[in-house]
Amino acid sequence: MKPPRALIAEDEPLLAASLRSELALLWPELQVQATVGDGLQAAAQTLALQPDVCFFDIRMPGCTGLETAQALAEDWPDGAAFPLLVFVTAYDDYALQAFEAQAVDYLVKPVDRSRLAGCVARLQAQLMARQAARRAPLQAAQPLPAQGIAPGIEEALAQLRGLLAAGVGAVAQGTGVQPRLAVIQAQAGNLVHLVPVEEVVYFEAADKYVRVITAQKEHLIRTSLRELLPQLDAQAFWQVHRGTVVQARCITSARREESGKVTLALRGRPETLVASRLYAHLFKGM
Repeated sequence: MKPPRALIAEDEPLLAASLRSELALLWPELQVQATVGDGLQAAAQTLALQPDVCFFDIRMPGCTGLETAQALAEDWPDGAAFPLLVFVTAYDDYALQAFEAQAVDYLVKPVDRSRLAGCVARLQAQLMARQAARRAPLQAAQPLPAQGIAPGIEEALAQLRGLLAAGVGAVAQGTGVQPRLAVIQAQAGNLVHLVPVEEVVYFEAADKYVRVITAQKEHLIRTSLRELLPQLDAQAFWQVHRGTVVQARCITSARREESGKVTLALRGRPETLVASRLYAHLFKGM
């Protein structure tokens, strides 16, 4: 049996070293494969190393711990076991209640040894349950999993959806309630185009910019999707991928793929969009 492997993502070196030291005492068999200091490295290294457990700080440079988890859920290779996620946070009681309700394990800074011991025990139990499930023969009465779905990813997706719905993502990003946008001001040279938000078919992240796509034109605005999202009506504009937000009334059909992703056809646009597994639950028949 291979020893369990872990990755730590924490931008404060002293806290990262302390967590690694405490884990060595409480879980000697655990091999910490890497310690990284920002969300982009965390996503890249997790995809490359495929550890069994990830400890993600919520507030990191590059992208937050929740955004890192979203990226992994969208890019995780088919068939590979999804890592168990533990979030490390300095949140207040309100946000901690959201974590508790969604059964995502979390640690509060500074990490308490007894709390970490309980977390380790839960992680060990979950990993043992996974190993037992892999060894156990399939029962005829059990439904077969969808082709290509990674073990453990459905549980992680449900937890992430719950956290995002509870508003923890906004807390992690330091954003609050902002006024709703009515008009997008897109500058092109000396000209500023005023684009009514209701005419936008979808928004797409493009590095530090956002592409604004209408039925007839495409504009580029100097903002990030993270900054734009709180200003949009969540009932009208649905996030379907970490880099894509589409106006719901502009979606004409949704086709579910075997991988769990959904392909969207749009009203007034020839291209299709892909909704990741994290957001596929939005498209269910009534």
